[in-house]
Amino acid sequence: MVMGPTHAMSGAAVGLAVAQMLPAEWGGVTTAQEAFVYAGLAAGAALLPDLDSPQATVARSFGPLSQVVSRGVENFSQGVVNLTRGRRDPRCNNGHRTLTHTVWFALAAGAGATALIGAYEKPAVIGLLFFLLSLAIRGLLPEWSKKHDWIVVTGAAAALAYGAWTFVPAASLGLVMGSAVTVGVVTHLLGDMATKAGIPAFAPVLPLRGRRWWKLRLPGFLSIKASGPGDKALLSIFSVLVVIQIGFVASPPLIAALGL
Repeated sequence: MVMGPTHAMSGAAVGLAVAQMLPAEWGGVTTAQEAFVYAGLAAGAALLPDLDSPQATVARSFGPLSQVVSRGVENFSQGVVNLTRGRRDPRCNNGHRTLTHTVWFALAAGAGATALIGAYEKPAVIGLLFFLLSLAIRGLLPEWSKKHDWIVVTGAAAALAYGAWTFVPAASLGLVMGSAVTVGVVTHLLGDMATKAGIPAFAPVLPLRGRRWWKLRLPGFLSIKASGPGDKALLSIFSVLVVIQIGFVASPPLIAALGL
C-alpha cells in the first residue's frame, strides 16, 4: 500500500483543490477557513480505508481503542469477502485491502458524515474534524507523532478542532463538508490502485470472469511500490501542491492579480 504520509498529503492536496471548485450555489466552500476545514477532513479521511490493518497509521492513532476497532474491521471484512466471493475467488485469510477499499465504502463514509452534519450541524463537523485531524496529524507529521504518545497527538487534534469551533462561522459549515470524507477516501483508493497489488474497487457488486473480488490496478509499468521511489516522489509532489494551494486560498488578491 501507499504509505500513510502520502495518503494524508494527497488527501489534503485533493481536498483543497475540490474545495475551490465546489459551486457556491451547492453550498460550497466560500472562505479560506472553510477550505482548510475541508482539506483537514479530506486529509484524515484519506487514511480511513486502512482501518482494516492493525499496523496502519489509522489503527495506531487512538492507542488500544483504535487497535481493537481495527482488528474488528479486519475480521468483519474478511468475513464479508468469504461470504460473497465468486467461484474463482480464493478464500480470504486477511481482510486488509478488501471491503474498505471499495467505492461503496467511500460513498457510505461520505453519506454517513453528511447525515451526521445534517442532524447535528456544527458540532458534528467539529467532532469529525477532531477525529479526522487526529489521523491527519499522524499521517502528515509521522516523525513528530512517533516521538509523542498518542494522547499528545489526540490533544493537538482537539486544539485544532476547538480553533475551528471558535473561528469558523457555524453558518458556513454546510452539508457539503460531508463530501470531504468521500473525497479523502477516493484519493486513498486511487493511491492504492497505483500500486502493484491494486484494489477490489467494485467488489462484490460487479463480477468479472467468476470473481467478485478482482483487483483494479494500473498497467505494470505505471505501478509503484510502497515506500519506494514512486511513493516518495508522490509525497513530494503533493506536498508542493498543498503549499501552492495554501498560498492561493489564503491570498485571494494574488488570485485576482493572476487573472485566475
